[in-house]
Amino acid sequence: MPKMNVRALLTNAVPELVALRRDLHAHPELGLEEVRTSDIIARELSALGYTVARGLAKTGLVATLSNGTGRRSVGIRADIDALPIFEETGLPYASTTPGLMHACGHDGHTTMLLGAARAIAERRNFDGTVHLIFQPAEENFGGARIMVEEGLFDRFPCDAVFALHNDPDLPFGRFAFRDGPIMAAVDECRITVQGLGGHGAEPQSTADPIVAGASIVMALQTIVSRNIHPLDPTVITVGAFHAGSASNVIPERAELVVGIRSFDPAVRDELERRIRLVAERQAESYGMSASVDYLRSYDATINHTAETDFLRDLAVRFAGAEQVTEMPRPSMGSEDFAYMLKERPGSYFFLGGRTSERDRPLHHPGYNFNDDLLPVGAAFWTELVEAYLPQA
Repeated sequence: MPKMNVRALLTNAVPELVALRRDLHAHPELGLEEVRTSDIIARELSALGYTVARGLAKTGLVATLSNGTGRRSVGIRADIDALPIFEETGLPYASTTPGLMHACGHDGHTTMLLGAARAIAERRNFDGTVHLIFQPAEENFGGARIMVEEGLFDRFPCDAVFALHNDPDLPFGRFAFRDGPIMAAVDECRITVQGLGGHGAEPQSTADPIVAGASIVMALQTIVSRNIHPLDPTVITVGAFHAGSASNVIPERAELVVGIRSFDPAVRDELERRIRLVAERQAESYGMSASVDYLRSYDATINHTAETDFLRDLAVRFAGAEQVTEMPRPSMGSEDFAYMLKERPGSYFFLGGRTSERDRPLHHPGYNFNDDLLPVGAAFWTELVEAYLPQA
């Protein structure tokens, strides 16, 4: 009996997939705390006949299915964590946990891969081994890095790994690819300016850390414009400035929280050197001191050429050339899939979900994943497995 077309198969499953995605949306969990989410994923995959290994990076899991005699293997990753954001969608399936929200679409990514898992298991139209990687803590603690450090690819060898992210800024169903660097390295530093507090009416008897901190904020912007080559993409953002509590009190200290984005490792090193120097010297010029706590967070995400070419060709066959585009420049966002790509060949890409100018961007309290993408992503993952591990 001929196998049902994969898109028809998944179209029939859409009501179940939508219900599953909305359930996940209503019950968001932070990184390394995705216990309920992990339980649901494991239950779904075990029922489909996958061998499920749990406990990587605490709440992560890998589901494995083999077919035929092929020795090649492929890995597909979905992130499963939510964000510390108060949801403002007003949806009937909005977050039931105040202060937590699936504002990046990881509920959709998880559901698409579960939909693909169903189709892959039912069709058995591949020769080799499939590893479905459900990764926690993409948003905060680097779950991909933890999984790799805990032996992900030693236990589950993959010839290549792939991942996608929905993009509400791209037209619906549009695929966006980029060879080489696609997402930035991200670092964070906390600058603490130590001053001398006192009465706001007598500033001459104090050392005002707010004034020094403001000077540091402005001076930091000159690093990108005057110390880094104009063709090296870099961003320095002072995202928080904490100091003081009243208009008549000069505080003892001020704290700045700074986000740093870059691609080139040498530029990354220079940014850290200059940020430390600027903070310390600016504070000294006001008779104060500054300490810098610098954290290297995620490395840049670098796609591999052969695997990106494979994805692009597959997407053209899947959706048509008019629905496939090249990213003109890398994104300054970050992604810990970088650590999987450092260990195995692979590629990361975007899938558009915009259907209205009113669609909210990622990480917005009004964002909602487009459920119409569920069968699209699930079908693409299914066809990827069948194309990467073809039967003779």
